[in-house]
Amino acid sequence: MVIYGVALLAGCLLAGLFLGDLLGILVGVDANVGGVGLAMILLILFSDKMRRTGRLNTLTEQGVLFWSAIYIPVVVAMAAKQNVIAAVDGGPAAILAGVGAVGLSFLLVPVLSRIGGGPTPEEIVDEASVPPIPEQSSGNDSRDLEKGDGS
Repeated sequence: MVIYGVALLAGCLLAGLFLGDLLGILVGVDANVGGVGLAMILLILFSDKMRRTGRLNTLTEQGVLFWSAIYIPVVVAMAAKQNVIAAVDGGPAAILAGVGAVGLSFLLVPVLSRIGGGPTPEEIVDEASVPPIPEQSSGNDSRDLEKGDGS
């Protein structure tokens, strides 16, 4: 059953590469545009849909998770290296576009965290500024020290 996870991953990769090539043709670039990213998105969508409908058993899901854990970092690292080489060869406009995309992504992090329902940065700061509650000890109580018992 683990092989089905590999088959799902391979199918998503082939579909993503095909869509990336098609997108490159539509944009007018002689390259694959976002094929690896599209493959990862397809893998997430298909595995989630199969999980919801009950067609993804545990062994297949483990296969998808295993290969995703290996596939994603390796392919992203390879794609990032190619993108950097292409950007440096492409000149300042390509580098500026890359820096702009990263900057925009950083600016969208708070927006996406609010959509996700997590705590806002203000809530995190408020929680961090509250001093911790001291633990109650079984021996000398702070009230005993205030009375001056000295014990």
